[in-house]
Formats: sequence, structure tokens, C-alpha cells
Amino acid sequence: MLEYENQMFLDILHQDGLLVTAKGLSLETIFLSLVKVYSDPGNLVIVIGTTGKEEEFFVNQLADENVKPLPKVITNEYNSSDREIVYLEGGVLFVSSRILVVDLLKNRLPIEKVTGFLVYRAHAILESCQEAFAVRLFRQKNKTGFIKAFSSAPQAFTRGFAQVQHIMKTLFVCNLYLWPRFHANVRSSLDTPTLSVIELHVQMTPQMKELQAALLDLISLSIKDLKMQNPSMDLDDVTVENVIARSFHKLLHQQLDPSWHQLNAQTHKLIADLRSLCSMLNYLTRYDSVTFHNLVSGFRTRDYALKCSGWCLLDAAETVFVVAEKRASGLSGSEGVLNPEVCPKWTVLTEVLVEINKQSKEGGRKGEKTLILVPDKKTCEQIKQLLTLGAHNLLQHLSRNMKTTAAVSKHPASRPITLADDPDRPEEEVTTINVKKEPEEAEEDMQDFYMLTQKCVEEEETSGDAGVSCSQYEEVKEEKVSQLETDSWQPPMLYIQPFKRNNDPTALIRSLEDLKPKYVILYDMDMTAVRRLEVFNAKHPEISLQIFVLVYSGTVEEQAYLTTLRREKEAFEFLINEKASMVVATNQDGRSDDNPLLTRDTSKPSETVTNTRKGGLSDTQPKKESRIIVDMREFRSELPALIYKRGIEIEPITLHVGDYILTPEICVERKSVSDLIGSLNSGRLYTQAVAMMRHYAKPMLLIEFDHNKPFVLQGQYYVSKNVSSKDVSAKLQLLTLHFPKLRLVWSPSPYATAELFDELKQGYPEPDAMAAASIGAELESELDSDKFNTAVHDFVAKLPGVITKTLKNVLSKGKSLDHLVRCSKEQLQELVGNSLHANDLYSSLHNVLTEDSQAGPSSRGTSSKGRGGKWQGFKKLKSK
Repeated sequence: MLEYENQMFLDILHQDGLLVTAKGLSLETIFLSLVKVYSDPGNLVIVIGTTGKEEEFFVNQLADENVKPLPKVITNEYNSSDREIVYLEGGVLFVSSRILVVDLLKNRLPIEKVTGFLVYRAHAILESCQEAFAVRLFRQKNKTGFIKAFSSAPQAFTRGFAQVQHIMKTLFVCNLYLWPRFHANVRSSLDTPTLSVIELHVQMTPQMKELQAALLDLISLSIKDLKMQNPSMDLDDVTVENVIARSFHKLLHQQLDPSWHQLNAQTHKLIADLRSLCSMLNYLTRYDSVTFHNLVSGFRTRDYALKCSGWCLLDAAETVFVVAEKRASGLSGSEGVLNPEVCPKWTVLTEVLVEINKQSKEGGRKGEKTLILVPDKKTCEQIKQLLTLGAHNLLQHLSRNMKTTAAVSKHPASRPITLADDPDRPEEEVTTINVKKEPEEAEEDMQDFYMLTQKCVEEEETSGDAGVSCSQYEEVKEEKVSQLETDSWQPPMLYIQPFKRNNDPTALIRSLEDLKPKYVILYDMDMTAVRRLEVFNAKHPEISLQIFVLVYSGTVEEQAYLTTLRREKEAFEFLINEKASMVVATNQDGRSDDNPLLTRDTSKPSETVTNTRKGGLSDTQPKKESRIIVDMREFRSELPALIYKRGIEIEPITLHVGDYILTPEICVERKSVSDLIGSLNSGRLYTQAVAMMRHYAKPMLLIEFDHNKPFVLQGQYYVSKNVSSKDVSAKLQLLTLHFPKLRLVWSPSPYATAELFDELKQGYPEPDAMAAASIGAELESELDSDKFNTAVHDFVAKLPGVITKTLKNVLSKGKSLDHLVRCSKEQLQELVGNSLHANDLYSSLHNVLTEDSQAGPSSRGTSSKGRGGKWQGFKKLKSK
């Protein structure tokens, strides 16, 4: 490890605490070293907060180092008995928070034998989330184990009031370790050896500059309108500089979320338009002229003009539309030949690859590798096509598809078939001999690759295919490679990869260690990628890494990168000041019993009984322990943790009826506002109400809305465009009319719900877990419909002959809709269990109902022609 990495490791190893590092400073190395230290059967260390990609990375890295025993990942594949055995075997275990909480409550995990907790992504911990609940349960019963937390998102600790102190109290840690990029140890470790970086400031074309100026004007006008529409809101941070930053819109929505439903429609449109304008800015600097025009043309429609805030009617918008079309078409000459503008970065990228090729040849070095880092998968695919087809051919192909394709990003199937389509080749890798420039600009050093690509293009033109096929490319490549194998020098291998391949934050780390490239080309600026390259260079000085950075000088691309650096620096400066003035209680680590955060609110469920007839003296007998039965699926929410915090014991089991059983008579079905609307529309809530009414004397429907938002059952925030608030209210009224005993309970927050449950239980006996689990087992088909496709479930449930009792049998034994259509009447009778129902189902699937089949006077003397019209379009289902 590097010097600063070793210091970070020693700090967090010797004393528990929260370690916050800058992005890209190899936090994974520190975490991996700790996991390696505790990978011993004598320890039992629980890791929470990691993703599947990160868990795979840590396990693979330890396997490469022959560490035994390897950490295990506890998922739903392990049943309860298997998990108990794994816990007793010891070692390091990656456990999902929901499984961990249930096992802690059911005492499947021996808490007293746990060595400690490692909390990854500590900035995501909240007071009532499952990770915080697990840490609380651990610290309540284990006073000796350690708790070590990690984060590489310093900005997340600056939101809200005393956020870092709040998180440290939740984690029961007293020490805060801050490691920014400007730390003295980090600077001394990364600045030597000196990293060779060549910044290539690419100049935009005049048309690109005109487009950028017009888009910035539109963004500025939209921000001005947004502030005029909301003069009472704090929108000082909404500036042009901040808007173009990549994470701004997420922060803006977090800021506006509490009052989102109260904002007018124009404000909603302005925020959506800001996102659209920023997307166009990103497309301008990232992709080619044709792709940019295809995106812009999607906004130049009458429908969008009616939906947007009005920016597309401004003069700046007309400039964007006209210049984008002119740039993409580039019509020249009397013949009207398409000549789209070539992306300036493509030209510079080609020149860089030529220079790398020349340096490698002059040095006579073999097996050198070049890694091109791009921002996303779409750019990766585009660079692959550029290296395969060349800039001119690629743009010509995209231009030919302009009339039939609205946008390349929306229709990836329309792009030309290239080497990247080979399913056997890794996603991020494309191996070439060299890179081609335009034919008239090709240099001698590029002839091998140019001849290879040109031959493919000639074959494509003669065969009439849309692009270079994979088979053609492989045949020519094998022929050319066989010729070069006899030479004493071979050109560098080329690899292309996004910064986060498949949303894997560890992808770049693995690629650098596996490839160990000599040259790295940053096609776009990324702060995390730059830091990872600095760390890689410091760890491998023998490679003499050389980095080429392509950046549009004086553009929004450069400004967005600088804004990201500034925000991180300001976040660390804020945390440093917070640490200097922070007051940490001596009992904050939770190792003593006097920590108020570990004290459960026992004032109501376990307080002593006060007898007013004895002059206010308290009886010596405390109240009986209070208990609530909670459905296992409810542990995705924060309510169980808050109930436990109030001193009420919770017992997690799988319930078929209800979500919470408070007493033998009280059953509660909990719904959020969005769940309520969805359940009312699908009819699922009606089925649940029937089940609760059948088995419990006092069924309740708890409607819980977000405590961060004032509750209003109207507007497009809670209700989709297809459903109005009147429909929801009307369905709720029908529900109460059908079930007079069903009580509707409205709760403003999970905190209020926990207090409400406590009050409802007063004076009632405790529920029985075994009895609650057995209730409604026969209705599993009605309640556990999540296992089936929702659309198929609703369709089959509405078929004639299919009733509630036979729905599960039809869905389970029927392989598919095609299989259901092919079944005979006898087979359908086995599914539905009734000959009459089987006849109805068979007729509905096979008989064609038309007006003629419904002809004849009705019993009321009216013509059935109108009624028959309802069956128009009901066609016979045919198996494929």
C-alpha cells in the first residue's frame, strides 16, 4: 500500500470511527485490507452496505491472494437453518440488511460472538433504515465489538443540519477521519513519481460554439423564469454553473421534494426543460453532429411545444434547431451530397493514436496497451465504430438513417453491425492493429490498419450490406495479424471502456490492474477516473504511465469538471470545520448502558402501573411485555425499526393476511399513497379487505404518507395522468361502503404510526404468532400474486369460468397463455374443477363473438345490435 493508504488503514484498524475519503483515493484498498485481516474462523465480522458488484470484486481479489476462508455472501439462497450454520463457522460475511435484521430479532445470529461490523457507504445510513436498525441491535447486546464505517462521498455529509454528527451517533462511533486530495500525505504519495499528463485542449467548431451559446441562453432564461415563478423559495444555488453539473438535478429534486406537489404546472415544466437542455449540452460535447441533431429534432414537434414551458418558441431555440440541422447535413455542391461535420475530438483522438503508434515503433516495444476511457457505453460503441469504419463512413451511414431513425440512442438496432457485436468478445474490449485517419490524411505508420479497414469497407460496398460484418473483419484481421507475427515489432493493443462498466464502480480498478496499460486516453474528464489513474501510477512506477486528456477548452465540459472539484473541496473544508467544533459525548460509542440512543422508549409499553386509588403510588408489577407481529416483507420499510425503538417487541413471520397484527382482533394493512392508488386500480385492495374482514374482528387500513411532504391527495405528484383524485376518492368511498367495519387510519409519518400502534394495543391481549401465520394460508393465491406476471394475472382473473378459488390453480398449472388456448375441455375442467366453468372458459377462448352471434331481440324488447357492438374486436386467440 501507499504511505497514505497505510496510515488510513492503521487509523481505522486501531480505533473505531468514520473514514471519509475523496473519490478515487482507493477506499476499496483500505476496506479490502481490513476484510483480509478479519478473514479468520475465529472472527465473525458482518459487512453491510455493499452492492453485488462490490462484493464480487472483494471476494475475487481475496481469492487471487489465496486468502482463506473467503468471505461469504448471505442472500435469499440461504434458508434460516443454513444461515445459522454459516454464522457459527465464522469469518467475514456480506449480509443484506433485511436478512440481518430478521436474524438478529430471531436470535439466529449469535450477537455476543460477533467481532464487529464493517459499514460500507456510511453516508447512506439514516436513523430508521435497516442498516441503522441492525447496528443498533448489535450495539444493544454487544458492548465489545467494533464498528468501522467508510464513505467516499463527502458532499453527502454537508446536507441538512449537523448531518455528520447525526450519522456518527447513528453508527455509535466517536472518531472522524478525513482524507481529502489536498491532504499532505496524499499529495506526497501521488505526486511522486511524477505522472506524465498531456492535456489536449480541443477547440470547438464555430457551429458548436454557436449551439453552446444558444443552449446556455435557454438555460439562463429557464432559471430566471423558475425563480420568478417561485419567489418565496430558496433557489440561490440554481445557477447556470451549477445546473450544468452532472449531479445537480438530483440535488434540486431533493430540495424541492417536500413541496413538489404544491408547485404549479409551469414550475414542473421548467425543471423538466432544464434537464432536457442539459442533455443537449452533453450530447453536443460527447457525440457526433448527426446524433446531436437526431436528439434536437425530437424537441421540434408540435406536441412537445404544447407540453414544454415555451423555450422552443424562443429565438435561441430556433438557432439550435437550424444550426444543428445545418451541422448534421452539411450539404455541399449542386448534387446535394451529405457532408456532416466531423467531431473535433475524433480528429484529435486519431492524431493521439498515431503518435502512440509512432512512439511504440521507434522504441521497438512489444505488447504495449492503450486504454481509452469514455463516459458511457454509447460513446464506447461510437468510438468502436469510428475505429472500424472511419469518421467519414460512420457519419455517412448515420446520415442515411436520419430519415428513418429518430435518434440513434433510442434505436440501437439501427446502427451498423461492427466488431463490437461479437457476443464472445468482452464488452469493453476492442482489439485492433492501429487506428485509421481519413484516406487522404493517412500516414505511413497507419497503412497496416488502413488497408485492413479499407478492405472491409470495399467488401461492404460491393455486397451492399449496411456495415462491416464481424465475419469479414475477422477474416481480414487474421490474415493481417499472421503477416505481422513475423515482424520484430507489433503495434499496441487498444482497449475501450466506460468509466463505470455496467454501473460497476470497481470496473476501472480491475481493468488497470489486469491490463497495466502504458497509455491512457481520457476522452472525457472525470474526477474519479483521474484519481484512480494517479493511484495506479504511484503503485506501478515501472510502467511510466502516460495520459492524454481530451477536453474542449473554455466550454461547459471543462466547467463541469472544475465545478465538481470545487464542490468536493468545499465539502471537505466544511467537514474539517465541523470536526474542529464537534462535541462528542463520552458514551457515544454505545459501549456503556447510559447511551440515550440505545435506551428504548419504555415509558408506555413497560412502565409501572399507576393506581390512583393508592394516592398515585405505583404498583410493583410492571406492565406485561408488548409485542407486534410483523410481516417479513414489511422490513423493507422503516416502521419496524421505529416500533422496536418504542420498546415494543416485534416478531417477524410470513403473514398471508395483513401486514401488522397488533392484537388477536386488530389486523392492519399498511399502504403508502402510491401503493393505495395502485391497489385500488388493480382491485388487490378489495381482495385484501375481504380476507381481513373474514378473519379479524377489527380490520384497519393504514394510509401512511411521506413525513417530508404535506399530504394532499391530488395533483400529478401522487396520481398519474390517467387517474384523477376524484377516482381515488370515489373508490375509497366504495371500499368503506362495501366494508363498514373496515377502519381507515391516516398517518403523517412512520413515527406517528409507531405511536398509534402503541396506543391501539393498550388494554388488549398480545397476538399469537402461530395463529397469525396460519390465518389465510388458503388465500395465498390471492395475496401472493407477485410471483406471477401482473398483466397475465389480471387477464386470466377476468376470463369467464375463472373464479377466485381456481385462479391459483390455473396460473400454476397453466404453462402460458398459448398452453391455455391449446387445452381441451377435459384439461380445462381439471384446472377449474367444474364442467360448467370449463365450458365457459373454453368458449371464451375459442368462440368468435360478433354482432350476428348476438342477434335477436332481447328480453326487454330492445335490439341487441348495440350490445353486440361491445364484442367487436374480441378475436379468437391463436397459439403461435
